[in-house]
Amino acid sequence: MFHKIVEEGKGWETPREPYEITARITVRTADGKEIIPSKEEAYFFTIGKSEVPKGLEMGIGTMARKEKAIVFVSNTYLTKSSLMPELEGLEEVHFYIELVQFIQVRDMLGDGRLIKRRVVDGKGEFPMDCPLHDSLLRVHYKGILLDEPKSVFYDTRADNDGEPLEFCSGEGLVPEGFEMCVRLMLPGEKSVVTCPPDFAYDKFPRPANVPEGAHVQWEIELLGFEMPKDWTGLTFEEIMDEADKIKNTGNRLFKEGKFELAKAKYDKVLREYNHVHPHDDEEGKIFANSRNSLHLNVAFCYQKMGEYRKSIETCNKVLDTNPVHAKALYRQGMSYMLLGEFDDARNDFEKMITVDKSSEPDATAALLKLKQKEQEAEKKARKQFKGLFDKKPGEISEVGVESEGGKDAGDARGSGEATSADRGANTMDSPTRESEYAFEEERPGLLGRLWPSARRIFSSVGINRCTIL
Repeated sequence: MFHKIVEEGKGWETPREPYEITARITVRTADGKEIIPSKEEAYFFTIGKSEVPKGLEMGIGTMARKEKAIVFVSNTYLTKSSLMPELEGLEEVHFYIELVQFIQVRDMLGDGRLIKRRVVDGKGEFPMDCPLHDSLLRVHYKGILLDEPKSVFYDTRADNDGEPLEFCSGEGLVPEGFEMCVRLMLPGEKSVVTCPPDFAYDKFPRPANVPEGAHVQWEIELLGFEMPKDWTGLTFEEIMDEADKIKNTGNRLFKEGKFELAKAKYDKVLREYNHVHPHDDEEGKIFANSRNSLHLNVAFCYQKMGEYRKSIETCNKVLDTNPVHAKALYRQGMSYMLLGEFDDARNDFEKMITVDKSSEPDATAALLKLKQKEQEAEKKARKQFKGLFDKKPGEISEVGVESEGGKDAGDARGSGEATSADRGANTMDSPTRESEYAFEEERPGLLGRLWPSARRIFSSVGINRCTIL
């Protein structure tokens, strides 16, 4: 094994994989013979990549920044390495180390494409003091294109009148790679983020000076953040107002096509609702309506994401308490239709008419769409099995393929492509009044008139957003 003699360092953290290490190292044998002399230029290597002997890695892994130590390593742990190959064949080696600096390197995706390097420590305990939850964040950042030569495309200190960027996480206001890394920063921390195009600006509104497919680097400093309001101790009216703010943000994200982010907002409110207890029948009715509305929005998000079974399961959370809820029947029926379970879909649409006459136009339009879907499925099935039963006993027929010319095979392929495209398009199709039954906007009732909802969370703090992001 190894052991060490230490001189106290600074900071609470010790390096663990994968940290980039800068250290001054002198190497001597057990009898004091210098093998590798000290030098002005420090060594640079990464813990976990076998660039130095295993015993040295283990010893440095117990050190703090600026610490000086002597690490005694036996030959068992003097493994081969690129930086110090001449240590082979020795029984014991003494490493005199000064740990100058180490940089935390975090592989955010696990594939080496999105890398966060912490170059200046923040304040607090990781990860408890990081903005893991949706928060109002204040950051300075510099955006750099990783081409040759590197070029700066935006700098808040130069291009934003010196003001930091303020944004609410969880609202799709910055590129995904940017937000993922900021959520794992401590206040005061500075990090360098290297990001691939699909987590930078290829899936986000690109600044004019950022080309498509660009790999970027952000130098980010987290100045601070504000946690969302704690609902503990709020009145019922205040709780519903906060819920409206978050729901309205979810509605905006939904309309922008960011269904996963929208669903996360609705789920957040539903989790908070587990701790809300109305005091009378009027509050109970308002609360139940709001919760049902959120469940139906979650169901619609699942439907847009193509997760039709989960959409049905979410609709059932409404129907379990109110079996005649027309909008829940509509949403569930649409999911059944998209799954090709036409009988279940028909039952839901027909039930809508019996429980709520005002829903008849929507149910009728849905039934018409259902009939079209059934006809398409039947036509596809006929093509698929065409000729299967036309052969004499003993003959073999390829399903849906004519031996001469392959015309039907081509038709079948075309039909399949059209059906697949149509299936995707149907998640966007809607009857005449789809907005009423597909998406649950908040309609102001008595409580809504008494305390109007804000446009979105934290709007009262006057968020000043940078146009670059």
